[in-house]
Amino acid sequence: MTDVASSPAVYHVLLYYHFVPIDDPEGFSAEHRQLCEQLGLRGRILVASNGLNGTVSGPVDACSAYMRSLQADPRFSDMPFKVDVVPGHVFQKLFVRVKSELVTFRTDHQLDPRRRTGRHLSPQDYHAMLQREGVVILDGRTDYEFDLGHFRGAIRPEVASFREFPDWIREHMADLKDRPILTYCTGGIRCELLTAFMLEEGFTDVYQLDGGIVTYGKDPEVKGALWDGKCYVFDERIAVDINHTDDRQVVGRCHHCGAPTERYVNCANLDCHRQHLSCEPCEERMARSCSAECMEAPRHEILVQE
Repeated sequence: MTDVASSPAVYHVLLYYHFVPIDDPEGFSAEHRQLCEQLGLRGRILVASNGLNGTVSGPVDACSAYMRSLQADPRFSDMPFKVDVVPGHVFQKLFVRVKSELVTFRTDHQLDPRRRTGRHLSPQDYHAMLQREGVVILDGRTDYEFDLGHFRGAIRPEVASFREFPDWIREHMADLKDRPILTYCTGGIRCELLTAFMLEEGFTDVYQLDGGIVTYGKDPEVKGALWDGKCYVFDERIAVDINHTDDRQVVGRCHHCGAPTERYVNCANLDCHRQHLSCEPCEERMARSCSAECMEAPRHEILVQE
């Protein structure tokens, strides 16, 4: 378990997942919600018959107590936590939900990463593999996450949700089955399923970044090298830094004018609310709209107030 007791931070964000059988997801979810409420944690937690996946924020002591409680359960005794330092809560509420599967992935059967998945690489080994000739680097996230930041040379998946990956891989990567494939995602969980699927599809040499992008950025040796832009996260921070070297580049481009930017905003049309990259001048010019049509929308939260 990560030692956070001596940290001077006021709050922490925890990111974690573990594939393990949970016989009574509904009962576990109710008890888990009670624990989080007692500790004052906020965030999003998913419970399924095949495991637990969550990200929560809270005071340091509360996060430490939460980790101790989970790892006292034999099912989660070896579950790693990724810890970020923040000045306060990065979630407004607590959600604990039961799902039929831990990660929604459009296949005809449930994949089991405990049985078969891609080879895990440490940040150091992954960094070395990134520089090998002939490797294919596949971003295991969605297109809008890629647009904010990604590894150099990575393939941009044309998918708006993770469940679209099976069809996309069959259509776009069928001729790459004998090449070394490096996959990565935010915290690692999506790559567990992505690589399991690819192995079933006949890919022969598949790897995943152990701990995901956030772990890669915290490694004291690698320091996030060969990553450009920022990493999209699903909380109020929206983006976090990964590359802590002098060789960092901005890759995000304004949706309207194409200028370099790393600012994601939500469309002010309440019936759209599309998250899009926008530089400050275009945000003002477009009244935070993603299109001219949205600027004319009757439920535009800025223009209606004016």
